[in-house]
Amino acid sequence: MDVVGREIYKRRIGGHKRMSEDGQGMDDNEQYTSDTCVLLNQSVDANEEIIPDESVWATAIQMFIPFLLAGFGMVGASLLLDKVQHWPVYQNISEVYILVPALLGLKGNLEMTLASRLSTHANLGHLDTRKQKLSLITGNLALILCQAIVVGFLASVAAVVFGWVPTGVINIKHALLLCASSIVTAFGASFVLGIVMIGVIMFSRRLNINPDNVATPIAASLGDLTTLACLSLFASIFYHSMDQYKWLTPSLIVLGLSIVPLWSYIASQNEHTHKVLFSGWSPVITAMIISSVGGLILDFTVSQYKGVAVFQLVINGVGGNLVAVQASRISTELHRRGKPGKLPSHMQVCISPCSAFCDKKETSHGGTAQMLMLMVIPGHLIFSYTISYLKAGHTSFTLIFMIVYLMAALLQVFLLLYSAQVLTLSMWKSGIDPDNSAIPYLTALGDLLGTMLLGIAFQFLYLIGDRDSDVGD
Repeated sequence: MDVVGREIYKRRIGGHKRMSEDGQGMDDNEQYTSDTCVLLNQSVDANEEIIPDESVWATAIQMFIPFLLAGFGMVGASLLLDKVQHWPVYQNISEVYILVPALLGLKGNLEMTLASRLSTHANLGHLDTRKQKLSLITGNLALILCQAIVVGFLASVAAVVFGWVPTGVINIKHALLLCASSIVTAFGASFVLGIVMIGVIMFSRRLNINPDNVATPIAASLGDLTTLACLSLFASIFYHSMDQYKWLTPSLIVLGLSIVPLWSYIASQNEHTHKVLFSGWSPVITAMIISSVGGLILDFTVSQYKGVAVFQLVINGVGGNLVAVQASRISTELHRRGKPGKLPSHMQVCISPCSAFCDKKETSHGGTAQMLMLMVIPGHLIFSYTISYLKAGHTSFTLIFMIVYLMAALLQVFLLLYSAQVLTLSMWKSGIDPDNSAIPYLTALGDLLGTMLLGIAFQFLYLIGDRDSDVGD
């Protein structure tokens, strides 16, 4: 018998004694029911207080190692972008640049959301049986493949529209190339990364590591490089075969869209993904549009400053990784304490930036936000030194460049972490599960802020005459 049960038993016996001694008092069943309700309410409150906290050092280590791995993955993607920007397909079809943030953001919209959902299930013990694992894996894979194809198609349409606006001309061959490249890349990358994410979360669960701390950064470590490599490879293949095999791109588009109903049906029949299939489109589509705006900014800034390309993926990736960890941790805690629609009494939506970072209360996540902010400067220094050591890019690493760059990175992460707390709690209060909705908005916002702040930083360097940075090339 547990503690609550023993206490209820004692109070029930006490009720019997009081009634036998003085011959009055409430009915025993009423006494038992009353005591049970009181104690169960107390036990719910107690459960809120006894949620085990991770030590600061354990959390820091669990976060920092995957963060470094993710960072080196982003450095690899940045080096790849610095190389492929000179390929004929990028030189002659500039709209491909608009696809880069949109498809890399799709990793945040889908794989990170998948990681957040499965991390919550793992922490709540929903992945402990074979039947639960099979159901969750099947439903979630079908869901992200369905979303990947649809959002990949919409991203290509957005790229075509954004490319048409300044010129007023649409090249049909280029539009088909963008659409086919986007669909094939989104489907292939999502399938590979989805399998990897499931493996990471299962492995973390077995080692008693909180998957909230490691899953989303590891998704990013492979996500950017895999997605960019697929996009560049397929776009280049389609570009060189555009005149000889005119049927190739239309056929791939039709084939990709034709299998959407299959994945939709599988996801709709699964209890874990049925609701998300019908309610989870707004976040990923809105995030795709936001990321496409960031791609439009990237297309402009790369044409002005060649050095932007090698840093764009790093600054966006670091911001997206850190804010995804914070949002995932907050969401898991909210799931532990109740159901969407009602916030715990000690959590507030409307908080100041100071409260979000400095409040020491258990549920403020201020300590985690501080820890994540402390990772920004050493992380960027390590990644920047790696880029410099490999002699990549078109930028010299002067002192003034590093100061301006780090200021832009710090401002980006500060705004993202504050937005994470406000947005996640707002969604929960409105009855929306943040596991399905918060991360897409936050990573897309990170892409937009990162690209915009990086462009402003390079423009500032150019204006103050830091020509050693070659920003004006």
